[in-house]
Amino acid sequence: MAEMTAVRVFVSFDVDHDADLGDRLAEQSRRAGSGFHVASRSQAGAMSDWWEASVRREVRDADEVIVICSEHSAASDRMSAELRIAQEEQRPYLLLWGRRERMCSMPLGLKQTACMYSWTWDTLVYQVAQTLRDDAHSRATAHVG
Repeated sequence: MAEMTAVRVFVSFDVDHDADLGDRLAEQSRRAGSGFHVASRSQAGAMSDWWEASVRREVRDADEVIVICSEHSAASDRMSAELRIAQEEQRPYLLLWGRRERMCSMPLGLKQTACMYSWTWDTLVYQVAQTLRDDAHSRATAHVG
């Protein structure tokens, strides 16, 4: 039953340097009480029209996007494109500080108000749920006026 109500996430990360971080998040999603599951994630390969259409479908099918930031995120064209698609598809996104011991950057194209959260279990679980609640609240108040 909990599986049916779990938040479906698309995970964006630098596939050239941070596949271990994508794997770590997928593993955490399988823990009891996570409240989310990884529906899809960044994939290696050429960034073609086919790639963009595939990512767009996966992001559209997700409830939210988790962006795992690392020291290479600002230089990752793939992450910037995935973030742009998430924004175009109006999917809420959550930025996680991927490597605690290193200076992490954010992908290009973020809103100035964007902030990156420390990647701890409690923060992750809380922020996944909060990001979805904030998005629902924003959509509801946008339709009121």
